Amino acid sequence: MVSQLSQTEIIYPESDGKPMADNTKQFELIVEIKKGLDLLFLNDPQVFIAGDLLWYPIQGQPHIVTAPDVMVAFGRPKGDRGSYKQWEENNIAPQVVFEILSPSNSRLEMSKKLLFFDRHQVEEYYLYDPETNTLEVWIRTTSGLEPIAQPDNWTSPRLGTRFDTTSGRLQLYKPDGTKFHTYIEVNLLLDQERDRANQAEALLQKYRDRYGELPS
Repeated sequence: MVSQLSQTEIIYPESDGKPMADNTKQFELIVEIKKGLDLLFLNDPQVFIAGDLLWYPIQGQPHIVTAPDVMVAFGRPKGDRGSYKQWEENNIAPQVVFEILSPSNSRLEMSKKLLFFDRHQVEEYYLYDPETNTLEVWIRTTSGLEPIAQPDNWTSPRLGTRFDTTSGRLQLYKPDGTKFHTYIEVNLLLDQERDRANQAEALLQKYRDRYGELPS
């Protein structure tokens, strides 16, 4: 009875009090990756994707926690969560995590994150530095997370996405070869499609005015 009471009193905060991003480059990339993955797995109800969400891997240990910039958990349903409590998620750890470096991230902090991800069974870890345009990739082997020697043009085994930095920034590509778009790019594409549809409708109306309805 005492142990049950003490267990219910444990608090798992839903915020660490830190901002999602420290600068515009970091923020834009986090949003681009998260929304791009949302679209990629839109029709799969068993892929949960989150940005800047606290992940608690062990019940009763709220001090063991991290918040990846983006994380992907296959085998877990989509939906809103205040945090990712692994014991409530069929004990499934996020298989893929992303970190986008900011100037405030120290080497010690990132080393601890790598250790955390390794210890808690992450399968793929992607670390990108926007300032140096450097991508680092770790993949799980029988020995744990191991770095990839040539990460550029790498294709994720889990996501099927390809990573490229030759344009001067990190760019992700879907399995069909199309790239992840920024919010502005998506809206420009929508505007272009709307303009084309309006032009086609205007031409069709001009034909109708001159020749009447199209033959069936």
